[in-house]
Amino acid sequence: MGVEPGYGETPLEPDEADALTLRARLVFGDEPTKLDLYETEEAIADEVSVKLLAEIASGALGLGDRLTDTFLRDLHRQLYEELWSWAGKYRTRELSIGIDPLNIAVELHAAFATFRYRWEHTNDWTARELGIAVHAETVRIHGFVDGNGRSTRMLADLVFFAAQDPESFVEDYDWNVDKRQYISLLRRYDVSRDPGPLAAFIPVRRLDE
Repeated sequence: MGVEPGYGETPLEPDEADALTLRARLVFGDEPTKLDLYETEEAIADEVSVKLLAEIASGALGLGDRLTDTFLRDLHRQLYEELWSWAGKYRTRELSIGIDPLNIAVELHAAFATFRYRWEHTNDWTARELGIAVHAETVRIHGFVDGNGRSTRMLADLVFFAAQDPESFVEDYDWNVDKRQYISLLRRYDVSRDPGPLAAFIPVRRLDE
């Protein structure tokens, strides 16, 4: 999911600029554009993804290690700590989306416990649906001030990868989809808690292709 037209020339809002780390200010100066930061975030995300996928492939960490609220916070920190002071920290203020910040920690912990239990004790979700369920539920809760989309999509990728049979071909998600339909299906999940329609909508592709 890329940036909107005209995004590259858009300066940061004052509250956004206040959240930049000292390191980011030294690198980008006092008035970086949103595109400056987006491109750096993308480069960092690529590095983090390669590292974590390699850990899964080597067996260093398994699916259960990924299905925790602690891992989500650590993933968010790895993605954003070089640039933003809010990296890895649950939000403390209300947003137009997401749950009451007072409930974030409890709901994320309970959600991941449910994911682990359902995967280990039932067979109603495929690996593809499990990853999408993790993504949709963590987006619904919206635990962070920003970076929820990228971090929860990457978490879905990692969960999907770890949940598949390594003896067969392995797939990943293709997130380059129609944004309006994607958001509509996220809202549908909020009501039904059924990841099936969103999982069917998000394409997958073989990693060896």
